[in-house]
Amino acid sequence: MLKNLASEMILRKYTLALAESCTGGALAAKLVSLPDASKYFLGGIVAYSNAWKERFLHVSRTTLEESGAVSQEVVIEMVKGLLSETEADFAVAISGVLGPGGASLEKPVGTVYVAIAKRGERIDARLVEAPLERLSAIEFIVQFTIEALYERIKGGEWTT
Repeated sequence: MLKNLASEMILRKYTLALAESCTGGALAAKLVSLPDASKYFLGGIVAYSNAWKERFLHVSRTTLEESGAVSQEVVIEMVKGLLSETEADFAVAISGVLGPGGASLEKPVGTVYVAIAKRGERIDARLVEAPLERLSAIEFIVQFTIEALYERIKGGEWTT
């Protein structure tokens, strides 16, 4: 699927920016593992702390306090921040709880939110339930996001 995504991005001359939290840059690393990533991938921000989400992605402190860093509201603001600070055609944001700590009853380990936006169009954001083991969860979320982004580029709805 990664090769399909890269080919489609290059064919359509789309560009991409990322904001990763819980995946720690794993999506960016996956994208650049293929040649020609520079033809579409502009870069990414690993905004692990709330302070970085506020400073570099313009996530409001109020949203962070009211909804928490792991929320649909925050990934939507992360995507908006990317689009306001870059010339990217597409923006992706990821935030979640991968454990073993940091979980709550409302947001157990494996709770991850992903948002995808195309400039000037809708923002899709959803909750994704990842595996409980941390490294498996990161790989799962990276693959999920690649597939969801590919579907979005092709004009469809997320079915993954």
